[in-house]
Amino acid sequence: MRRHSERPSRSFYRTPLVTDDLPFDILPIILQALSTRQDYLACTLVSKTFNRIATPLLYRELNSRAIPESPLHHPASTILKRPELAKYVRHVTETAGSVHRSLCTRFPTMAGDILRALSLYTKLISFAWIDDSIETDNTLLSLIHVIRDHQHPLRELTIRTHSDLGTEVWSKLNTLTGLHSISLWCMEGPPRVLQGWSEPLGSTLSHLELGRCAGVPPTILVTVLSHLPLLTNLRLKGAPATSIPTILTCLPNLQILDTEYLPSFRTAQVPPPNQMPTLKSLIVRTNIVDTVGPGKLWTWIKDIVPNPGLEKLKLHAFTMNNSGYICTGAAGKMSSGGTMVSEMFLKKLAKLHGNWLREFDIGTVELTMSDIRYLKTSFAKLELLACAVAVPDVTAIQLMISGARKLHTLKLNVFWIAMNVGKEVLLPNASLAYVKYQKETPFTLEHAIGLMLTPENPKLKTIEIGKHLFYGQWILVEGENERGIPKFEVAASMAEDKWIS
Repeated sequence: MRRHSERPSRSFYRTPLVTDDLPFDILPIILQALSTRQDYLACTLVSKTFNRIATPLLYRELNSRAIPESPLHHPASTILKRPELAKYVRHVTETAGSVHRSLCTRFPTMAGDILRALSLYTKLISFAWIDDSIETDNTLLSLIHVIRDHQHPLRELTIRTHSDLGTEVWSKLNTLTGLHSISLWCMEGPPRVLQGWSEPLGSTLSHLELGRCAGVPPTILVTVLSHLPLLTNLRLKGAPATSIPTILTCLPNLQILDTEYLPSFRTAQVPPPNQMPTLKSLIVRTNIVDTVGPGKLWTWIKDIVPNPGLEKLKLHAFTMNNSGYICTGAAGKMSSGGTMVSEMFLKKLAKLHGNWLREFDIGTVELTMSDIRYLKTSFAKLELLACAVAVPDVTAIQLMISGARKLHTLKLNVFWIAMNVGKEVLLPNASLAYVKYQKETPFTLEHAIGLMLTPENPKLKTIEIGKHLFYGQWILVEGENERGIPKFEVAASMAEDKWIS
């Protein structure tokens, strides 16, 4: 990781601060910002005051995922030795394949210990069961029995399994009421879409994930979801695109929708806008394999967000940009020949959601340079932009985003145009010219610093070009005479691949 810093001449006096000087009432707020158990464990060793604040945070979430060769024991063993810690537990994750079955020979009492510890979590909020094996047993059924006996009902339930849950487990799950969030992902067996369970959940359920709707008749999906009018967050995998508009009419409070675009030969009936909810976030997952793009995708997206208020649009699309060339059409717009966004779609999106949209993320789908300039001017609140684009150099990127004063994150999959190209191929009258693009990335740390410190983009602090990630922040460093000096630091690293975020 490379780092670069710019240090202004301003300075601030700062007095040394010791832990005893911190007000007790703000300590929980400060410590909650920590992200790892190692950090919380370190805080418990600072002082008695820190221990009293950090211990509930350390045991708030228990996750049994562990490497079988690791000397770590299941969290239940600690809870049984110190039952007074059970009152702090709010979230529990149990992993069947890699923990329960693989460690049962080393720890023969582990299954019973887990059940006894679970019965002590009287303030449990969420429970997650992760089973990546093809074997089945009665462990989950036993855990559900214990959860049902808790005085306070569970609020959040997550089940992700490779094998079928089975009729007995499903029947027992249907007795759980008062749930606010459910996530079901079962890869085998009949699809489970809350048949017979949705009605008693109608008065509480606000978040729902159904990871396997393929093969379920749309009428059943509509019937089940019509019993859940309080839903604000819905994720569906495998539901046909033509059923989504009808489903939305049953969910007046829905704000977040994460679904797949699975085209069909049927024509969807588009309800009037007054029957549709006002979505704030829309995530669409699809498979685009041609260079023209799915003709109906952009129209479908527009149809399911007919009411102003959309703040986030994200498209997960698997594209094939296999031409290896930059295409310059009659309008002088350059692209890599891959899947592109409809210009008419952008204009209609801006007309309807121009005052609200903050995040526009289409991944590897392309925009032209003029499209990005149009987005910059049409969406005044734009904070995140992610797309593919063909540009000749870094200066073109700077000109594209110049003036986007709210933009803080820029993610571009760039097709670099070779610099030795004759100017005539870039002229508007070139009907169909092809230009080889460069494979390397001529974007450096210095370029990132220049973009982040440009007055026209005062909030830009995260830049991702291909797999190269640059993150900038202002930090306060010690100067002479105990003066704190602000310094702008930029770190360069490689971005991680995220497949299902």
